[in-house]
Amino acid sequence: MTLYFLLKFLHAIGAAVLLGTGAGIAFFMLAAHLSRDPAIIAGTARIVVRADFLFTATAVVAQPITGVLLAQNVGYSLLDGWIAWSIVLYFVTGAFWLPVVWMQMRMRDLSAAALRENRPLPPQYQRLFWWWFVFGFPAFAAVLAIFWLMTAKRQLPFFF
Repeated sequence: MTLYFLLKFLHAIGAAVLLGTGAGIAFFMLAAHLSRDPAIIAGTARIVVRADFLFTATAVVAQPITGVLLAQNVGYSLLDGWIAWSIVLYFVTGAFWLPVVWMQMRMRDLSAAALRENRPLPPQYQRLFWWWFVFGFPAFAAVLAIFWLMTAKRQLPFFF
């Protein structure tokens, strides 16, 4: 096995984990929310937060490492348009993902408290859910755009 193949494999696996975990988390949180049941929401949010820390965060750390090493191994410049735009979009994704993780933790805590105290979900939970929902679109769109850039490898103009 060559270093190139190993790096490409790890980079592809990391990308799949980011896309798959993001889509899965969005699906399960939305389904839990639509149930309006604090027990379902609290349980789902607890698992979602764990999944984000275990899978998404691991991939978030691995992607730039494998990406830079892969580019160096092949001889690409990080300023090549498609790579540079991917890096920009990676930071856009992170700018939306970090608050989403915090929102998921708050929604977990708010739904667990509602369950414990046998009361309905508070208005703060509803506001957080809608912000979580809105933040998911640009984050997911940026990940899809990165996938396109990485597979198409189009020479796109960048700022430099």
